Amino acid sequence: MGGCLVLFSFLLLAGVGHGHTWGGLFPQFYDHSCPQAKEIVRSIVAQAVARETRMAASLVRLHFHDCFVKGCDASVLLDNSTSIVSEKGSNPNKNSLRGFDVVDEIKAALEHACPGTVSCADILALAARDSTVLAGGPYWDVPLGRRDSLGASIQGSNNDIPAPNNTLPTIVTKFKLQGLDVADVVALSGAHTIGFSRCTSFRQRLYNQTGNGVADATLDASYAAYLRQGCPSSGGDDNLFPLDLVTSARFDNFYFKNILAGRGLLSSDEVLLTKSAETAALVKAYAEDVELFFRHFAESMVKMGNISPLTGEKGEIRKNCRRVNGNGY
Repeated sequence: MGGCLVLFSFLLLAGVGHGHTWGGLFPQFYDHSCPQAKEIVRSIVAQAVARETRMAASLVRLHFHDCFVKGCDASVLLDNSTSIVSEKGSNPNKNSLRGFDVVDEIKAALEHACPGTVSCADILALAARDSTVLAGGPYWDVPLGRRDSLGASIQGSNNDIPAPNNTLPTIVTKFKLQGLDVADVVALSGAHTIGFSRCTSFRQRLYNQTGNGVADATLDASYAAYLRQGCPSSGGDDNLFPLDLVTSARFDNFYFKNILAGRGLLSSDEVLLTKSAETAALVKAYAEDVELFFRHFAESMVKMGNISPLTGEKGEIRKNCRRVNGNGY
C-alpha cells in the first residue's frame, strides 16, 4: 500500500508541475510564505482527535459540506451577520456539523505564526487529510492556494448536499453537478467508515421506509433490532450510532463489508449496493481490497477539494474564519 500511495503522491506533484491540473492549487503553496503551516494544522488536529476520536470524522465532513456549496471556499464557517445567513443553520448542518472550535484554534495559531497568509478553506482541506491519516487512512498531498469566500449560501447548503434519504440517482446527480463521478460517490461514501450519525438520519429505515409502516427490507433484521433499542419511532433524534458498527474509530474498509452484510446504517449507504450494478461492483471491490479503496479515496478527496476554488485576487484570507474581514459585528 505504501508504494501505491508514494507513486500517487509523485504523480500528483508531477501533474501540478505541468501547469493547471488543480486549477492553480499546488501542495507547496505555503512553503515560503508559511513553511510551518502544515505542521501547525497537523499538530492541532492531532490534539483534537486525541481529546475526542469522533472529531476526525467531523473534520472530514466539514470539508465535504464546504466544498459542495459554492466550492471549497470556507463559506460553511461563516456565522450569521447583518449581511450573511449562515450555512450552519441549514437542514444538513443544524445541530449536526461540528469541529468549528478546532478550526478556530488552528486559525489563531496560523495568524500568530504567519498573519494573513493561510486561508480557512485550506485549513479545512488539510484538516480533513490529517484526520483521515490519524484514523489510519491514506495520506495524500493536498493542493493548496484557496482563498475564502465573502458570502455564504444557505439555499445551496439545503439543496446541494446529498441527504441520507436521497435516492441513488439524486445523489449521483448532486455529485455530477460538482464535477464528481459515480466512482467518487462510492469512494467518498467510504468516509462513513468513521464517525456517527443521528437517529433522525435513519429512523425511516427502521419504521416506515416506503410509507407503509414497514422497516427497510434490505436492513439486516438483527441489526435493525439493535438500532431500534436506541432510536425509537419518536424522540431521541440526536441519539448517536456508529456509521461503522465494527471499527467506528478506524479508517478501513469495514464500511463496505457492513453494506454487503445488510448493515449499512443510512439509506444512502445501502443503495450503493442495491440500486446500481456499477456502484455495487465498487462496493464489492473496496470490501475485498483496502488498498484500492484507499487509493481511490485519496484521488476523490483531491478532486473534491478542487471544486470551484477561489484563487488569485478572488475572495480573501480571513483573519477570523467565522466572519469576513472588516465585519466587526
